[in-house]
Amino acid sequence: MENKQQNQLIPRLKKVEPDFGSSIRYSRFTERNPDAKAFWHYHPEVELVYIEKGYGNRYVGNHISSFDDGDLILMGPNVPHFGYEFGLQGINEEIVVQFKEELFKNAAHPVPEFEAIIDLITKARSGISFFGETKKTIGAELLLMEDKNPLERLSKLIDVLSLLAQSEEYQVLNADGVTLVIQNQSDDRINKVYQYVKDNYESEITLVEISKIAIMTVPSFCRYFKKYTKQTFTQFVNEFRIRQAIRLIASGNKSISEISFDVGFNNFSHFNKQFKKVTGKSPSKYKSSMYQILK
Repeated sequence: MENKQQNQLIPRLKKVEPDFGSSIRYSRFTERNPDAKAFWHYHPEVELVYIEKGYGNRYVGNHISSFDDGDLILMGPNVPHFGYEFGLQGINEEIVVQFKEELFKNAAHPVPEFEAIIDLITKARSGISFFGETKKTIGAELLLMEDKNPLERLSKLIDVLSLLAQSEEYQVLNADGVTLVIQNQSDDRINKVYQYVKDNYESEITLVEISKIAIMTVPSFCRYFKKYTKQTFTQFVNEFRIRQAIRLIASGNKSISEISFDVGFNNFSHFNKQFKKVTGKSPSKYKSSMYQILK
């Protein structure tokens, strides 16, 4: 059991070929997706997945959670993940669009109109889940791509990514997997904050402490962080710790109580509450469901 689990958690490179005469790959499946390989993999292409019908568990980076009809996920380059086929239950209808990041970054001259899309792809290196009206609108747009020629598909993809870049209906899935391109002081600051949390999450991190890292007052830092991440700093740290706990649960080497203290929770009851808030399950139920899927 443990060896099988460890092998599945080692990501393997998956080769993705664009459609003939196109710079993107568009796939629509109305039954089980044969391309959604049941192994932990990654690829250099950005991937946008829309689940028309189906429910189960999704695995993106350190993030594991449930999904259902209408799920919409954007993953940046080289984000390790299982295909939806792995955690799928019931029927499956899905659309997968894959393309190289360079499609928007490596133009002969800078294209200002692409800046928002480039920022979106950068954020997607942590995996992004969209909800609300956004996923309904984008789902309909992706369906329209099926009968388009390559140029029309590319044009439609630009429209889709532009809409996603403007949306505020999203959740970043991997608090510990954010990789930002340092373009200005703001990005440099948030990178330092993320790195500090990554290096010190096992210990208490106060707002005074982290505000000094960001070279800001506490009130200014709280406003800045909430605007940048759509979360309070406390929410971010708790979610980061839970993601680390998920990783340790997957390793199967420690008890849940040990894991709670290892990731920085000094109160086991608080750990249970935060774990359920992030995953929808208690740690023990989450562990049982994970092992059942990996059997």
